[in-house]
Amino acid sequence: MIREKSALVVIDSQNQFVNDLPKEVNARETVDRIAEVLEIFREKKIPIIHFREIHRKQMVDFGRELDGDEGIHCIEGTEAADFVEKNRPLEDEFFIPKRRYSGFFATDLDLLLRSLKVETIYVVGFLTDVCVHYTCADAHQHDYFVRVIKEATAGSSIEASNASLAAIRYLQHDAIISIEDL
Repeated sequence: MIREKSALVVIDSQNQFVNDLPKEVNARETVDRIAEVLEIFREKKIPIIHFREIHRKQMVDFGRELDGDEGIHCIEGTEAADFVEKNRPLEDEFFIPKRRYSGFFATDLDLLLRSLKVETIYVVGFLTDVCVHYTCADAHQHDYFVRVIKEATAGSSIEASNASLAAIRYLQHDAIISIEDL
């Protein structure tokens, strides 16, 4: 059951992540699960906020992102940075571009959530162990309730995804749910 005063946050359902993840992660199945969740929230007319990680062509906004395992990704204006067609936002849904992992960092997400009087965010998207995790940790720090729909997320590996879900659950015991719980 979806809590009152909620919003769905769709993180980085982009071609780059879907196409580049290892096969065992099954990103295409995750895209289908995100589409299911979108349908549920659209039917209930609950606000939906979409994110896309987008970096400038001059690559001046990557910060420390390239210090780890990630390569250059999500360059603005490329097909790789575009939304996966199946999960593209509708006209009346919100879109926030982001330059870093967390949807809260240097964006107006908190302002939008407060304007909508949201107390609980439901989260789906890519990558569980990076942008989903960072956004959920920051949501917790901003005093939002977090609900991650586990089948509708995928990470850089199954192990990394599971570790991040466990870390999010550590912050809020009821944070990890399934589509059936909706």
